[in-house]
Amino acid sequence: MPPKQSATLTGAELRLMRVLWKKGEMSVSDIVDALSSKAPLAYTTVMTTMKVLEEKGYVAHRKESRAFLYTPIVDEETANQSALEHVLRSFFNNSREKLLLSLLGNEKITATELKKLKKRVSEAK
Repeated sequence: MPPKQSATLTGAELRLMRVLWKKGEMSVSDIVDALSSKAPLAYTTVMTTMKVLEEKGYVAHRKESRAFLYTPIVDEETANQSALEHVLRSFFNNSREKLLLSLLGNEKITATELKKLKKRVSEAK
């Protein structure tokens, strides 16, 4: 039996989605060309990943001539929110407090970020 497919994006899927979010509708060849030459992907790898993204509901395609053109149907903000909700459920037992305390305990938080967080917390309903 194949493993259950995650509704969240893997690192490789996210990389392709970022290209689509930035550029819009693209063919597999266009996506391959748009990827960094430092870490290129094979055409077949991109094609397979696009099929997975379509199965997950992140992209749709239309056929033009012999090529499929893929379009993101989930925006970046929605995908980010979905990933965050997954982390919240999986690692913090649905506790926003535990998640925020974990972030605040991170020494890498800047004074500016902390100020923005305080403002958002004070504005929260």
